[in-house]
Amino acid sequence: MTHDAYEISGAARTGRWLITCDHASNRVPDWVAGGDLGLPQTDMERHIAYDVGAAGVSLALAEALDGPAILSRFSRLVIDPNRGPDDPTRLMRLYDGTIIPANAYADAQEKARRVQGLYDPYHAALADLAARPDKVICAIHSFTPQLRGRPPRPWEVGVLYAGDDRLARPLIDACRAQGWVTGDNEPYLGHLPGDSIDRHALADGRPNVLIELRNDLIADAAGQTLWAQRLAPILEQILADTGL
Repeated sequence: MTHDAYEISGAARTGRWLITCDHASNRVPDWVAGGDLGLPQTDMERHIAYDVGAAGVSLALAEALDGPAILSRFSRLVIDPNRGPDDPTRLMRLYDGTIIPANAYADAQEKARRVQGLYDPYHAALADLAARPDKVICAIHSFTPQLRGRPPRPWEVGVLYAGDDRLARPLIDACRAQGWVTGDNEPYLGHLPGDSIDRHALADGRPNVLIELRNDLIADAAGQTLWAQRLAPILEQILADTGL
C-alpha cells in the first residue's frame, strides 16, 4: 500500500512485530517547494535527508519476522515524523551545519500544510497497524559514522530506549554477545517527548525497541539483508525469553 506519506509492506502478515522506519526516504513531494528544498543532490543523499539504508533493513526484517512494516515516503527535512508536535526541530532549518533553503523562511501555514499532508497521515496509518493489542514495535534507524566536527562514532549498533527497557536491555546483551560494538542509548538518547515510540508504544505500555545501525554497514542491499538476517532471530528470541 502506497500513500503520499507512507508505504506499508506486508499488511496481512500475522506476526507480532511491527517494523517502523520514520526516516526511510529522502523524497520531497512535488507540492513542497516544487519538489526541491534547494539543496544539492549530494546533500539529499546524506544522513541529513534520511536514514541511509534503514528502508532496506526494515523491509527485510519485517519479512523475516512475518510482520508488517511502515516506512515514511518523505524526507525528514520536509517534516520530521519522529518529533513531537511541540518540538521545534520537527521542521529543521539547519542540520549538521547545512542550511535548508526551502525551510529557512517557511511560516506556520507552510509547516501546518506539511503536517496535515504528511506527518498526520503517517502517524494515523502507524496507529492503525499498532492497534492489535499484542503488537510489538521495532523502530529501525541509521546513523552517520561521524558528524561534522565531531569524533568518529565507534558503535556498529545502537539500542535506544526511554522508560521501557524490557526488550532493550536483553537486546543490548545479545548484540554484545555477538561481538558487535553496541551503544546503550548511544549515539542518541532514546527519548524525545512525543516521538514515534513515545506516541505509539510508551503511551500504551506496548513493548518496543529502537535500533540504530551505522549507515556504512547498511549502505547497500547486501548489508541491509545481512543485518536483517542477523537481527531477526535475536529479536524473536528476546521476545520469547521475556514472555512479553
